[in-house]
Amino acid sequence: MQRKYLAFDIETAKDVPGEDFNWKPHRPLGICCAAALAGDAPQPIVWHGKEGAKFAPRLSQSEARRIVEELERFVADGYTVLTWNGLGFDFDVLAEEADARERCRTLARNHVDMMFHFVCLKGFPVALDKAAAGMGIPGKPAGMSGVLAPRLWAQGRCQDVLDYVSHDVRIALQVGQKCEQQGRVNWITSKGTRSSADLPGGWLTVQEAVALPLPDTSWMDRALPRTNFTGWLTGR
Repeated sequence: MQRKYLAFDIETAKDVPGEDFNWKPHRPLGICCAAALAGDAPQPIVWHGKEGAKFAPRLSQSEARRIVEELERFVADGYTVLTWNGLGFDFDVLAEEADARERCRTLARNHVDMMFHFVCLKGFPVALDKAAAGMGIPGKPAGMSGVLAPRLWAQGRCQDVLDYVSHDVRIALQVGQKCEQQGRVNWITSKGTRSSADLPGGWLTVQEAVALPLPDTSWMDRALPRTNFTGWLTGR
């Protein structure tokens, strides 16, 4: 039976310095906005903080908790949440901002994080844009990225960021659906070549993917441990 997917993504409020986006020392990051797109819906749902009729710099705790509640309602209605790095980032941040760690841990374990599944298969991550290109799906707008979102939001370009997060969930949903239809994920490597990995059973949830055997990473200088993504599920 084909899953009903709900693609989900957040954009953070704090501008993290540096090019490597080493965000954990800078938490709490805050959330400026988020979006979710159901596979059977024409338009995404978007969330953002409000100060009267204006955009707020970040969501309040109660506004962040509303996102958790709405995701839980979708899950109760039979949808599977779908992300790209939602385990290692989006749900970790949302858990802190909503002060709803156990609820977010449950959501995280039972959702499909395509990048985490990929890491469990190959031992290294790949960007959503590279997977989209490999699958023949148009990627993110040129010159825009999640790293820039906090700056643009602070500059008052809130609609640009809302458009970006909405576009991101569309890409994630298209990648997730097309990979399942074709039984594989293609991506563009750092050398610019196309590579592929089979998905014989489709995408796995986090708790299913973490049970996969460890891939051969002997050729890597520094393998990426799964605990980089799963650590917060049993942490503080």
